[in-house]
Amino acid sequence: MEFLSPLGKFDFNHWHFHIPVPEEIAAVMRDDNHRRVLIWLNESGPHHMALMKAKKCWYILVNQRIRENLRLQEGQQVRVKIERDHSEFGHEVPEEFEVLLAQDEEGEKFFRQLTPGKQRSLIYLVTQVKNPESRMRKSLAILHHLRTAQGKLDFKKLNEWIKHYNNL
Repeated sequence: MEFLSPLGKFDFNHWHFHIPVPEEIAAVMRDDNHRRVLIWLNESGPHHMALMKAKKCWYILVNQRIRENLRLQEGQQVRVKIERDHSEFGHEVPEEFEVLLAQDEEGEKFFRQLTPGKQRSLIYLVTQVKNPESRMRKSLAILHHLRTAQGKLDFKKLNEWIKHYNNL
């Protein structure tokens, strides 16, 4: 599905920039358990996102990186293509992380016990790294942390493990 919508800005929180999604399109893209979507903005994408609900409308958040890459300004009309995201985690999983999950039964068990949001956060941490070696080290650190913490995610300790693995 495609539509045009202006880049808006909320005044009430730090997640300012968003694109309103027409109610009839949001209704098709979501159900009680699923609001993850793939978005193309002005032909750029796909971007893994979630439909969010404000009091009066549905919307998708647009982060600074996307706004800068596409040179989007508040009020500018944006061509949006939207599809349901049928991926397992609501994010593309880097190959390095997939391989390690397949090899580390205990780490995978703890990873799968996390909430979907925490799983996406960890996958996102890995996807933000461009270098394959660095993605592998970050993936190793994540699984090491999950094993040593028995699945209890502590981002402060995780960052310590990431620093440790980066220095190897």
